[in-house]
Amino acid sequence: MGKIDTGTENVLAEILSGVVDKEHIPVDSHFFDDLGANSLTMAHFCARVRKHPDLPSVSMKDVYGHPTIRRLAAALDTAPAPVAPARVPEPPAPQPGSTPRYLLCGALQFLAFAAYCALAGIVMGRGYEWISAVDGVVDVYLRSLVFGAAVFLGACLVPIAAKWLLVGRWKETEFPVWGLAHVRFWTVKALLHANPLILFTGSPLYVLYLRALGARIGKGVTILTHTVPVCTDLLTVGAGSVIRKDSFVLCYQAHAGRIRTGRVTLGRDVYIGEKTVVDIGTTMGDGAQLGHSSALYGGASVPAGGRWHGSPAQPTDVDYVRVPPARVSTLRRAVYGLGGLLQMLVVYVPVAVGGTYLLLTVVPVLGTLLDPTTGDLGSPEFYVEALGFSLAAYVGFVVLGLAAVSLLPRLLGTLLRPDRVYPLHCFHYAVQRAIARISNVKFFKWLCGDSSYIVHYLRSIGYDLSLVEQTGSNFGTEVQHETPHLVTVGSGTMVADGLSIVNADFSGTSFRVSRATIGAHSFLGNNIAYPSGGRTGENVLLATKVMVPLDGALREGVGLLGSPAFEIPRSVERDSRFDHLREGAELHRRLAAKNRYNLRSMGLFLFVRWLHWFALSVIGFAAFDLYGGGGTAGGLLIGASLIVGLALSTGYYVLVERLITRFRPLRPRLVSIYDPHFWWVERLWKVPDNHLAVFNGTPFKSFVWRLLGVRIGRRVFDDGCYITDRTLAAIGDDCTLAAHTKVQAHSQEDGTFKSDHISIGAGCTLGTGALVHYGVSMGDGAVLAPDSFLMKGEEMPPGAHWGGNPAVAPRHA
Repeated sequence: MGKIDTGTENVLAEILSGVVDKEHIPVDSHFFDDLGANSLTMAHFCARVRKHPDLPSVSMKDVYGHPTIRRLAAALDTAPAPVAPARVPEPPAPQPGSTPRYLLCGALQFLAFAAYCALAGIVMGRGYEWISAVDGVVDVYLRSLVFGAAVFLGACLVPIAAKWLLVGRWKETEFPVWGLAHVRFWTVKALLHANPLILFTGSPLYVLYLRALGARIGKGVTILTHTVPVCTDLLTVGAGSVIRKDSFVLCYQAHAGRIRTGRVTLGRDVYIGEKTVVDIGTTMGDGAQLGHSSALYGGASVPAGGRWHGSPAQPTDVDYVRVPPARVSTLRRAVYGLGGLLQMLVVYVPVAVGGTYLLLTVVPVLGTLLDPTTGDLGSPEFYVEALGFSLAAYVGFVVLGLAAVSLLPRLLGTLLRPDRVYPLHCFHYAVQRAIARISNVKFFKWLCGDSSYIVHYLRSIGYDLSLVEQTGSNFGTEVQHETPHLVTVGSGTMVADGLSIVNADFSGTSFRVSRATIGAHSFLGNNIAYPSGGRTGENVLLATKVMVPLDGALREGVGLLGSPAFEIPRSVERDSRFDHLREGAELHRRLAAKNRYNLRSMGLFLFVRWLHWFALSVIGFAAFDLYGGGGTAGGLLIGASLIVGLALSTGYYVLVERLITRFRPLRPRLVSIYDPHFWWVERLWKVPDNHLAVFNGTPFKSFVWRLLGVRIGRRVFDDGCYITDRTLAAIGDDCTLAAHTKVQAHSQEDGTFKSDHISIGAGCTLGTGALVHYGVSMGDGAVLAPDSFLMKGEEMPPGAHWGGNPAVAPRHA
């Protein structure tokens, strides 16, 4: 196809005229400043341009870079003419899967889960009998130590043994989901995720665990991510490498109804940043770096010493290893790992086991509940006592937990000096890891998030929030950090969910904590890693999944989108339509009403959680009362109670969510955050749903989504997708939703909330870590690459393959 002549302007103007509903479009009018368009409007414009037979494909990056008809047409006219590809036949319609295999796979997975619960029940019953045979605190501690250590080691060794027995060595291959190979794969993956050694990320013990699973990992490697690589035999990591948290190096991918396994090879002294995806078939040479919020696509190879970032990754000059090395001996690593293991076996495990036993026997009420001779499951006294226990335990957890989270990180923080370089695996490293674990407890952020009360909580754990301009939604429910007392957020800034403040830097031998400062009057979208030293100042819009830059001029008064980031307008006309609700007496009145509503939502959150605790307490006490003489039958009863507890938890939270929605679907809305509808949506977000991860990779996940209101098709393979607004999402038959994907049918920007439908056609694939925004339509068989961001309003044609942040169709040069 040759270049488009001067008629390009007329064609583009005609298309834009139909999108914005205006008869005449001046070719020099700015899309956003003059025409009042927004990103959703321009996404629809790009979709129509792509459908025009005489125009090349246009992306949102093209629109932002050339924001007038004249400039956009000139860019298209001067662009190199693409080579006409050979005629490719229409992609075949997605082949439907086998429903009998789908059901059989689900049955086998349930049997595997039931067997694990039965084994756990038998072990718990035998251990209770053995510990209860002695009196005295010392004897109870000693038996709890032996029993707890045996259970801990067994829980660590069973996944390793299962991997070698069921799979042997992983090889590069592929197999369909819903088959026997997939059952073995899922069983190993589920056991790996349940292994308590995940608690030792950042420790040499975690590296030893991966080596026992077949991974080839060199000396002095530091792995901070909790996401375990499944096909470990295909992973090679050279000495001195660092893999940061929230990164995904899985050594497999789910694609078009099949599991593909593949190698990932990392050389010596490799650095992988936070919130990254490293796909199969990739290599990184010695000393190579991959920046935060980036993705290395399949087949990519970073040369030795190369620095890459972005999604998909591309070369850069930015140095992401920003802390000098230090000396760390093998002895220090060994002592650190052994010390952590002894602390777990000698302190935490026996105190948890023995302390629970002593509590159950010392408290008279609990002795009655656990005594099969006096406990009557049909008597009101049994349930009154269980209610009293669950309420006391719940209140104690909330009060003591809040005190611990507020005080301990502050006390420990005094032991770390900002900007000082410390060696890994030393006392200060243990302090930093403890601060990160304690201060990132999710319960209280979930309780206080999306309300005015989150700022008080974050201040209590150490955040410097300057002079707060209260909006009632300053932070969402998911915000994390490395150390809270080195976080500064400017006045008037609002943050959506998924913010990770990266205020600790790591090398293969050292670490350093530094202050991270987010400028005033800014807005941060979803799923952002904000590093210390981020080059953004005041009044900046950071779009969803943006890669915060570490180089260049300080960005102020602009928006940033994409990975690597490029500038976009800070705001558009749509953003200001509700500004009259954010000032003066009207703000005071509506904020007070929102606070009262959010306070009731927090009370509902606490009540719903406590009622769940009460129900699980009844099941647990009933199981022990029916345990009787013990033995294998009693252990199987305890195992059955675990399955009943999971089923009850799932059904309970499904019912709670549907009651809040009154069993009605959500409708697309464009409202202010001071509209009661948005307050109601915030209440809906507080319904706990972390139990869904248990069902990843099984047919039961789709069943639960369907109960929650998702219009989901048959035989959908969900390996870890999260759907935020269930009743606004429609997913077709035989789709493949890879691990850590997100389907988000809403957006919150400054003071505006917008939601719309998402339609994902049959046979579509979402790659690992991909995010689909509201108003999106994916045609049948469409494929979205890993870590991609499919922006609001985009339309993917059937069979299309898009990738990147923001996602675009590939261009043939």
